[in-house]
Amino acid sequence: MKALLAKRVDSGTADLSELRDLAAAAGYEVVGELTQTRKEDTAHHFGQGKVTELAELVARTDAGTVIIDNEVGPYQMFNIGRILPGETEVLDRFTLILTIFGQRAQTRKAQLQVELAELRYELPRASAKTSLAKRDERPGFMGLGEYDESREQDIKAQIASIKRELDSIAEKEAQRRAERRDSGFDLVALAGYTNAGKSTLLRQLAAELDVDENAEKHPDLDEVAESQDMLFTTLGTTTRRAELERREVLLTDTVGFIADLPHWLVESFESTLDSVYRADLVLLVVDASEPVAEMREKLVTSHDTLHERNEAPILTVFNKTDLLSAAELAEKQAALSTLAPNPIAVSGKTGDNIEALRARVEAELPDWEHERLLVPMADDTMSFVSWLYDHAHVETESYEGDQVLLEFDARPAIVEQARAKAAALTPVESA
Repeated sequence: MKALLAKRVDSGTADLSELRDLAAAAGYEVVGELTQTRKEDTAHHFGQGKVTELAELVARTDAGTVIIDNEVGPYQMFNIGRILPGETEVLDRFTLILTIFGQRAQTRKAQLQVELAELRYELPRASAKTSLAKRDERPGFMGLGEYDESREQDIKAQIASIKRELDSIAEKEAQRRAERRDSGFDLVALAGYTNAGKSTLLRQLAAELDVDENAEKHPDLDEVAESQDMLFTTLGTTTRRAELERREVLLTDTVGFIADLPHWLVESFESTLDSVYRADLVLLVVDASEPVAEMREKLVTSHDTLHERNEAPILTVFNKTDLLSAAELAEKQAALSTLAPNPIAVSGKTGDNIEALRARVEAELPDWEHERLLVPMADDTMSFVSWLYDHAHVETESYEGDQVLLEFDARPAIVEQARAKAAALTPVESA
């Protein structure tokens, strides 16, 4: 599919590098680019002369699609489409992102979230499209079907239905998180800008594919975590188990952030982002090979996305250190110290400094409680001891006559469970 890229900025120079990556991720072959620096034209977004120039470029390159790296209003989109040749498709930045999401959505949850985002994008445009349809005019932009006067109500009803189903999925996932914590796992989420190397890092940190024997209870445990040089490789979530020195954690890789996403699009993926918001620790992964200005912008985007709802401490990970020198890394760490205090630098590709990252993860996780229990020898005592080893870090196990002394560290919830289980042990009566 041949596509032309276009972008307007109020001032300065328009940068099409990210749009280029997005277009490639969607499967487009970029055959031309056009930019303009000027205030927005209310009728055509660009100046009308620039749209005419764009139409000529479409004709010369035989492009079937024009992708605009701005949010373009429905009437503006229609006016642009009237000037472009024939059946040229016109997408703005957000319809392109939704196209990519739609291509990558494999699970029911991901598909629902994409559909919700599409409908939320479409809702404020439904009235304009209805007006155009009444005039028997066909705007040259991505549509979601035929439009009539009832379309807005149909969209609202669909949104309500999808939100109910997503709420149901979210409840089950919240229950799963609670069960995992009750089993002694700390939950660590990988977050960050798309293509920062989160999936590659996940593969370095964790090798376990199974949380337990009940695999059917964990639909987020895929066979592999993809790690391709492509935006939005990971759309849903992928979870792995990793063993640290004293603790076991579940690592979850999530969809990458991207700059300039509107509130409605972020909210549409609220269910997926909950795995970040409700984690015990967030690893905020940044591509350290990029210029400082880009790193700063992406750190700000990530913090903005996490700011309102995130409940966990954040550890910034400067990834891809194999692509820069030690001096360059030190310079970037100093320049970004306000946004990324005390980061850890690693290479997910080569594995450099991964063990230090494991140690930092363990150090940054919420403190465990230390407990000392003296339990009687009973029919179920050894089962209790085995359970404790599975759910806590046992430091002492000693036998004193008809009693067992256990000293261990564990999550507060596990300590409470251990106390209850110990209290329920009934001593074996001597003959």
